[in-house]
Amino acid sequence: MKTNGAKSDSCTASVNYSDNHYFRFHLPHVHLASVFGDDWFALKAEGFARFFGTPAFLVVQTVIVAVWIGANVWGFTKFDVYPFILLNLAFSLQAAYAAPLILLAQTRQADRDKVHTEADAQHREALAQANEQRMELARQQMQKLTELIEKNTELTELTKQLSQRIEVLTSEMHSKVLLKEIK
Repeated sequence: MKTNGAKSDSCTASVNYSDNHYFRFHLPHVHLASVFGDDWFALKAEGFARFFGTPAFLVVQTVIVAVWIGANVWGFTKFDVYPFILLNLAFSLQAAYAAPLILLAQTRQADRDKVHTEADAQHREALAQANEQRMELARQQMQKLTELIEKNTELTELTKQLSQRIEVLTSEMHSKVLLKEIK
């Protein structure tokens, strides 16, 4: 699969990427709209949803609830006395917003994971094809090398035969020249 040049999609502008770019298989998926969207609110909503699962959130929430209950039980304030109806309302409101945000964040992450998995599979396939091409090239080069070695062996044999023939002819000529000089 050649990916040089520009690839365009009806949803995006053209994207330039080369075969050597690490994320070249991820770039065709850039145009996919995320669940939250890509605007400021979407990024903040996902960040907020992710914050719900952190230890910092749990600690801060626990401290706020403890202060709330303590302030009302010990009489510092009387705005939410036992059974803490405002606190229950706050928790209900928090749950009403937190649950959909967390689900949307999970869906968005699942979409990203799916796209990354597909891109990684394409990358592995491209590596396998490149490996097959290298193996085929190595096989062809080995075959040519074997042919060259065989030709070299044939030429060496021919050179040996010619050298022996030259030696025989030289010996014959030498003996004829010596015979002429002796006569």
